[in-house]
Amino acid sequence: MMTPLMNRNILLLLAFICAMTESLAQKYAPPLSPEESMKKLQVAEGFSVDLFASEPHVFDPVALEFDAQGNAYVLEMPDYPYEVEPGKGHGRIRLLKDTDGDGKIDKSIIFAENITEGTSILFWKGGVLVTAAPHILYLKDTNGDGKSDTSEILFSGFFQNNSEAQITSLKLGVDNWIYANNHGQNGKVSFTQLAGMPPLDVKGADFRFRLDRNVFELETGSGQFGQTIDDWGHRFFTENSIHVQQSIIPWRYTHRHAYLPISKFSTSITDHEEHTFQETQPPYWRAERSARRNKSFKEANLNRIEYAEDRFSGSTGSTIYHGDAMPKEFYGNIFTGDVSGNLVHRDILSPSETSPIMVAKRAESEKTKEFISSTDPWFRPITFSVGPDGYLYMLDYYRQHIETPVSIPDDLKADMDFMAGSDMGRIYRVKPANIPYRNVNINLNAVSSIKLLTYLAYENGWYRTHAHRLLIERQDKSVVKSAKLLFNKSKDPRTRLHLLYVLEGLNALDFAVIKKGLQDSSPGVRENALMLAERYSETLPIILNMLNDSSPRVKLQAALSLGQFKSQEIIAAFSKLIQSQGENEWMRVAVLSSEVGSSPELLESLVGQNVFSPNSETWKLRFLQDLSYTIAARNNKSQMVSYLNLFSLPTMSDLNLQTAALKGLKLGFTKNGASKEIASQLNTGLASEVKASFQTLRQLYLPH
Repeated sequence: MMTPLMNRNILLLLAFICAMTESLAQKYAPPLSPEESMKKLQVAEGFSVDLFASEPHVFDPVALEFDAQGNAYVLEMPDYPYEVEPGKGHGRIRLLKDTDGDGKIDKSIIFAENITEGTSILFWKGGVLVTAAPHILYLKDTNGDGKSDTSEILFSGFFQNNSEAQITSLKLGVDNWIYANNHGQNGKVSFTQLAGMPPLDVKGADFRFRLDRNVFELETGSGQFGQTIDDWGHRFFTENSIHVQQSIIPWRYTHRHAYLPISKFSTSITDHEEHTFQETQPPYWRAERSARRNKSFKEANLNRIEYAEDRFSGSTGSTIYHGDAMPKEFYGNIFTGDVSGNLVHRDILSPSETSPIMVAKRAESEKTKEFISSTDPWFRPITFSVGPDGYLYMLDYYRQHIETPVSIPDDLKADMDFMAGSDMGRIYRVKPANIPYRNVNINLNAVSSIKLLTYLAYENGWYRTHAHRLLIERQDKSVVKSAKLLFNKSKDPRTRLHLLYVLEGLNALDFAVIKKGLQDSSPGVRENALMLAERYSETLPIILNMLNDSSPRVKLQAALSLGQFKSQEIIAAFSKLIQSQGENEWMRVAVLSSEVGSSPELLESLVGQNVFSPNSETWKLRFLQDLSYTIAARNNKSQMVSYLNLFSLPTMSDLNLQTAALKGLKLGFTKNGASKEIASQLNTGLASEVKASFQTLRQLYLPH
């Protein structure tokens, strides 16, 4: 029997629960159904968003790919943000089915499960590659029931302690390499197909591999969750607060020797900084954390501020649109989600007129708004995909919180449920408004190899990519003659580039094909032909001439490719390049990355042409410093002798020149652990110290 006191306590408890619930609701909004959440989307004029899939057919989606038959596979990551032991994860890959053809998923089959922290998928030889740190897995359905029945570890040893910084973003490039973001994390990676081979240290780099050649290596990075590759092989990626970066110089060039003074070979390419037009208010915890941090910055007299909103802080899933369903002006645009700001940002990519990089710009219609934004704070656009229908598919992770708990103060996360929303997930189709959905039935697996060549000319890049992949997988040499004929007559440079690399993948390249590629009307084809031309010594005269190419990007590649050759002609060519293009940092790095471009012989050529003077521009002093750094870090005695003899010439006696050179020498000797004692004897302060430092070096290296 209830007593009055018991009744009173129950009422007080209910009142307390109601008060807590109301307080929590004021801090964090509740979830919405897919239909209600869609109403909160603000979409660019002329476009609409349709629901493609949602719970119960998909949960926590982080990757979507359409196979060569047009089937949609989605990778789910329900364990985020908590770490799970390998093999004990709850991740799944689902095969999504639209059984009635209305454009909406009404059935799903679990292709694979118990995946630990899977972040991306890619098709290969009838199976699926999966990044699931510390591994890259290969799963395959061998009996046709829609479920994987084999699982193989291909690579192992990747960093696995933070799901926001693990191996991810698998993408097949036009060059036949598969690229993945590693965020520069530590790892000793082994390839199971090459037992006994020493593991590869991937610290500071991204990763790439070829399964048709069983090779793998480091790549310039370092990207986070979001990588995309354009038609010409240029890589772009995201990193939380930097929404669009470009990899400028591949790792294989920047690490030809170990003495470059520069370590970052990618850069942000936005022309509008990292501002966003966010429609949601920042969540309570973020606003409070930023307020606390800004207070501490002020108290410490630091010129620093943290923004809680209207800045990229969770940029992710960058994807270049290469479909044919949107208006033509959208082709090649890059779409990036910001899961913290609940928005989708669009950039128009265009080549710089003066530098070998791309420039990312807002569209005129989006100067004051985003391509898509939402007032639903649970909307988390994590990544995108382009289907055989040409539409852009947008994955909504749909979570209440999208931040790792380790970065939030304990008192702020006490009432946060980081798993709220793990039983939800949405995928949307972005398409032109007022245009009926178009259903596409295709099976490229059933197409002959000769017929696959024709798909390399399709406007929708989905067809080109899958046809290209299948041709490489099949290794059908019977298409070589037809591929060469099509390469000679195709009017689409994208098709010509695919054919160039299909021939490479079939080991069917020859000098005639390469020569034609070097003379192509498209800069993108010429640039890639230069990379392939490094295999043919007879291409050297052509490459030397291409330092005068009208495209800055082609000039850069010509400089990089020349560094693969050994010829006295290259010194003179590099000397001219530095004089005409040296103001651009990337051109200087391209020259310095090679052995010949970082030699005293190059400096001798520049000195002989009076490139340096007492009034040398800042960039010339910088190049002199960087070249000096490289020579000192290498610390080859004969090179040092030649170098010091040059600084004995009257034309190089100017204090500014010698100071710049000495700064580089000191840093370079410090880089070389065995030469730190020499570095300690060099001073760049007073003129007398500079003179004395050079005298010390002469005593150490020059014969007495």
